[in-house]
Amino acid sequence: MQFLKDIFYLFYPNLCVNCEIALLPNEQFLCTVCKNDLPIIDDNKHINVTLTSTFYGRVPVQNVRSFLYYQKRGVTQKLIHQLKYKNQAEIGGFIGNWFGAQLKEAKVFTNVDYIIPVPLHPKKEKKRGYNQVTLFGETMSKILKVEYKPNILIRTSKATTQTLKQRFERFSDSKTKFKLVDTTIFENKHVLLIDDVITTGATLEACANELLKTKNITISIATMAYTQKD
Repeated sequence: MQFLKDIFYLFYPNLCVNCEIALLPNEQFLCTVCKNDLPIIDDNKHINVTLTSTFYGRVPVQNVRSFLYYQKRGVTQKLIHQLKYKNQAEIGGFIGNWFGAQLKEAKVFTNVDYIIPVPLHPKKEKKRGYNQVTLFGETMSKILKVEYKPNILIRTSKATTQTLKQRFERFSDSKTKFKLVDTTIFENKHVLLIDDVITTGATLEACANELLKTKNITISIATMAYTQKD
């Protein structure tokens, strides 16, 4: 069986998402060089304040963490593009495993009760075949020992692709709507809302505002990546 795998690998090698060289059998999605070049966000007071400040004056969040810096044409963008548009859902688990271990070691989110994904519109999820944050959330759930709770927060309208919007339009977007199907499940609970990338924070803000219809809820946020401000 291993012989057949080696033959298949010879003719159909897996390629690094970033540099597109053939991956070694022990490498996954990224070659060792590109993996070492990932722009991992340091867990320090300054950057944590910067992340949280994205939501100051907009929606109350207790804590915000993100794993990678996101830049145009950078390795993070290529990784997430493959995750979202090239049927590479397993990348979510790859990132979730690494980020979850980092959070566990740092003892972050130790008092969280549930992990909640930012939902896709059902039509969009059906077309893509998956929500790009599902495996990310499920993997983090196992590592942090926190229950993953999808399908309680749902998306009731489609969103226009954010890259086609101006910054002001992102903040004033009234077309993207979310609904909490049960406002009692998260009463007196601390929930961790997860998504792929923080850009302006508008989508996460809309989700958080809907979650705040629950009594005495505490909200924190974790994402795969964060777009640095110029």
